[in-house]
Formats: sequence, C-alpha cells, structure tokens
Amino acid sequence: MATTTMSITISSSDIGPSPVSKSTNMTLYKAGTTTGVEQTSGMARRVLLTSETSIADLISTTPEFTYTANKANKVYICNSSTSDTDFVLITIHGEAIGKLFAGDWMVMPWSASDSSSDIRITAEEQTSTVTVDYMVIGEGNTA
Repeated sequence: MATTTMSITISSSDIGPSPVSKSTNMTLYKAGTTTGVEQTSGMARRVLLTSETSIADLISTTPEFTYTANKANKVYICNSSTSDTDFVLITIHGEAIGKLFAGDWMVMPWSASDSSSDIRITAEEQTSTVTVDYMVIGEGNTA
C-alpha cells in the first residue's frame, strides 16, 4: 500500500489582528477507505508562449488518463513563472476557480465528473512565457 502525505504550513507574524501559525498534514487515501492511493499522472509541465492567449486543457479526461467521478483525486498546479505580471486563470466547466500568479500553487480535490470537467488554464496579459507544473495523485485513473 502506498503512503502519500501532503503538508502545508502557514505562518506570519504581521498578518491580521494576531500572528498566524498553522501546520497540517493530509494522508491521501482511496475514497471511503484507509488504503493509500496508488496512482499519479506524474509531474508534468506546460509552457504557454506569449502568443498563446486562448484557453488550453491542462488536465484532461482523455483516454490516456480517464479519471472518474467519486474517486479520491487531488490536483496540484503551480505557476512556476517568475514575472509578477504573468498569471493563469484556472477553470473547470467554464467556471473560474481562481488565478495563480507567479510562484502561486494550489491543491484541490477533483471529481472528473464527466468528459467536460477538464481543468483548463488561460494565460492573461502575459508579458513572457508562463510555466505551469501540475500532477494528479489519486485513484481515479481507469486507463
């Protein structure tokens, strides 16, 4: 059984009315079990050139990686760009999830509920190439 753990630490001495210090861990299990997830898409990279301003599939429900609904899939996405003016908009089903600016990253659950639940990125107002690193860790890959 695989054991995969994600960790996050948030700390600041000068935010809000009082200092913030929070650390937490999450072990990734198959849905409804205590059995560790065993699949990953592997870390991948997408480079959007300055000429690319349209929406691009980042994580797709293509035949190579058919992720299914009601499975314990987690998605990691990082805007590895260094220019503070370059960001990507993350969308699913045409709904905005949020923007990742240079150095920002996110982890979220992903249901892959149907063939149109691809995770897409749009580079907006970029002045240079935007590099996005990403992977799926979970159990829903039925390919």
